[in-house]
Amino acid sequence: MTEVASLDTRTRLLNAAADLIAATPGEDFSLRAVCDAVGVKMPTLYHFFGNKQGLIEAVIERGFDMYLSAKSASESSGDPIQDLRMGWDAHVSFGLENPGFYTLMYGKVRPGYSPEAQSKPSEILRSLTRRAEEQGRLVVGYEQAAAHILATNIGVTLRLIIQGRADPDLSAGVREGVLAAITGSGQAGDDGQHLGHSVIERAAAHPEVLGAAETQLLIQWISRLGEGEWTEQDQ
Repeated sequence: MTEVASLDTRTRLLNAAADLIAATPGEDFSLRAVCDAVGVKMPTLYHFFGNKQGLIEAVIERGFDMYLSAKSASESSGDPIQDLRMGWDAHVSFGLENPGFYTLMYGKVRPGYSPEAQSKPSEILRSLTRRAEEQGRLVVGYEQAAAHILATNIGVTLRLIIQGRADPDLSAGVREGVLAAITGSGQAGDDGQHLGHSVIERAAAHPEVLGAAETQLLIQWISRLGEGEWTEQDQ
């Protein structure tokens, strides 16, 4: 067996396992069915993965590799809140396009266990909420903000996988609700701080209105005003 053929067989086994998992989310799957789908014998599967848990962990790792590859191909808007918005949509899209991988990545729950491969996308999320916190855009800590986003993003994606179809209105509604909660843009009140948050988040949500560069300038100006960089004479 050549190295290329070996890699191809391994990939085909991973894809077959993911397809079987997608067909019956949350249910067990047969190793023999995986082998039959690829046209190999059980010893071949054991050669690559050792046992069933080894196959499951390999599917999870490959799923995260695919997810991170898709994320790295997308460009940053330059605004952390808008990037959170774009990341949310990319997360949902990946789940709907790859339900077999996704249900193992985020839907296979074991108390106290988190796949090691899950740490990298979580750190990317925290880096965005940390930037938002540094800009004074959050009303909660950046780690709490990241936890809110991840929990709701996973919940929506799993719900849509169960439905078997996209629901842009549901996804966007929950997305904007959690962003409003962590930025304070949905809080009642007419003081300057709440107004500033509201203007910033509306601008970040629709950068096409002013243009990307102009939107960034507006956000910087309002953020500086919100920091109280005034003198008595200025007022």
